[in-house]
Amino acid sequence: MFRKLRRRFVLIAMISMVSVLSLVVAAINIINYYQIKQNEDQLMEMILDNGGTFPEFFGRKKDGMGAQPPSEREHTDYRDLPEKQHKLINEETKYQTRYFTATFSEGELKSVDTSQIAAVDDDEASDLAKQALDSGKDSGRIDNYRYSCREQNGKTIYVFLDVRTNLQQKQNILIVSLLILLASAVLVFILLWLLSRRVIRPFVEMHEKQKQFITDASHEIKTPLAIISANTEVIEMTSEPTEWTESIKNQIKRLDGLVKDLVRLSKTDEAASRVQFAEFDISAAVEEAAAAFETPAKTHGLGFGLDVDGDITLNGSEEMIRQAVSIFTDNAVKYCDEGGDIEVSLKRTHKHIRLCVSNTCKEPPKGDLSRLFDRFYRSDEARQRKGSGGYGIGLSIVKATADAHKAKAECKAENGRISFGLVFRC
Repeated sequence: MFRKLRRRFVLIAMISMVSVLSLVVAAINIINYYQIKQNEDQLMEMILDNGGTFPEFFGRKKDGMGAQPPSEREHTDYRDLPEKQHKLINEETKYQTRYFTATFSEGELKSVDTSQIAAVDDDEASDLAKQALDSGKDSGRIDNYRYSCREQNGKTIYVFLDVRTNLQQKQNILIVSLLILLASAVLVFILLWLLSRRVIRPFVEMHEKQKQFITDASHEIKTPLAIISANTEVIEMTSEPTEWTESIKNQIKRLDGLVKDLVRLSKTDEAASRVQFAEFDISAAVEEAAAAFETPAKTHGLGFGLDVDGDITLNGSEEMIRQAVSIFTDNAVKYCDEGGDIEVSLKRTHKHIRLCVSNTCKEPPKGDLSRLFDRFYRSDEARQRKGSGGYGIGLSIVKATADAHKAKAECKAENGRISFGLVFRC
């Protein structure tokens, strides 16, 4: 049980951590992608605004010469650009940006300018320009080039921006962020696994104290029960048995059964972890365990039927399976409607072995039926029915059996019947 708790703690913590880191990694890469794309769009827009060329920095002095007068400038000064583009460029941006332009007039290529790029020649630039024109799009990407176009003075100018460096940058950031995510996950997993023992230690100690308390209390309760039982027998020997002495004996029997169930429940998880599984004939085990309740069922006026497929084997604990069948069938006898019937079945499908015990029940318990497998849980309807002496322990023992066998414990209520069962994987 505690191994399962430890694994579940580590799993939940890892899922939470990886989910958060994955969102962070995704956010970083998405933001980086859109920032790079925005910068590329602004660069192409700036080049198109400048007639297919890069703005110059005429306002800066160089070699003792002053700023060039506006009337003598061949290109746009960066100071004439919109304010938002000032942060995008500097004196070196022109030499760091690789691009080429192509000009079309009436659908025919008039010229290409590859002076700002070395990766393509005029012929390759012409081919890329024609592909962009044929696509019919104003912007897009072809191989390592993003392009954008604009109509100017009856001509269409295409700007092709070399983005291979940006593509490599995006890829590098993605790979690095994923490696950091993986390394962080491994490191956190190791730390969680080492520290998880300390985290669940209070639960282990509390569970051990609970088992010790149940064991001690059961021994303490057995002594007064034995004395009360002996005194009751003496009373019946000295005088005639009465309804009061019979009531005392019944309550002693109930308390004795409760003590035994508590001790058995406290040892269930420990026993499940130590149990040795072996291949056994589950068909024979189910038939023998259920047959013991046929006489009590008929005594209560209930129908009893067995529908067990033969020669079904299971790798598990025969003792625990017999106990589960006994608990299911005993509950069916206790809670079956008057004049109803009980059916015990064992069927095998391609992937599963299904054990089911059902009984007539026109008014099934309300709410979540899976809670019937919780310890000490009993629905109000169950408490009122027939004055049964159950304490909600038996089905929790069945649930522990299901967990030990990696099976599923289920409860269903339909068509006037309620059924409890175990589903094993083949």
